[in-house]
Amino acid sequence: MKKVLRLIVGFIGLLFLSMGLRWLLAPAGIATELGMPLLDGVGRSTQIGDLSAFFITLGLCVLIALSTRNSQWYYPAILLLGLTAFGRMIAWLIHDAALPLQIIAPEIIFSVILLIAARVLKESVASKP
Repeated sequence: MKKVLRLIVGFIGLLFLSMGLRWLLAPAGIATELGMPLLDGVGRSTQIGDLSAFFITLGLCVLIALSTRNSQWYYPAILLLGLTAFGRMIAWLIHDAALPLQIIAPEIIFSVILLIAARVLKESVASKP
C-alpha cells in the first residue's frame, strides 16, 4: 500500500514540476492547455513568473516530502492546491468565471492524496536519531 501511495505521490510531484518547467521553457503550449492566452508585456512576465513559481513550488514540496519523509513539506502543496480550488469557486460565484469542475476535481483529489501521504508516509518519531 505504501509503495503504491509513494508512486502516486511521486507522479503528482513530477507532474507539477514538469508543468512549472514548461511555463519557463514553452509557455505558449501550457497556457493553451490551461485555457488561457499567453499574455504580452508585463502580463506575460507576471504570468510566466507566477505560474512557474506556483507549479515548481508544488512539485518540489511534494518531492522533498517524499524523499525526506518529512510530512511538513506536504502542507504547502496541500494549501496551494486547496486554495486554488477555493479561488476558482469564488471566481465562479462572484466574478462570473466559468466553473471548471474538470480542473477543480483533480486539485481536490490531489490535495486529499497528499493529506493521506502526510499521515501515512511520514518518518516515525522512534527512528529519528
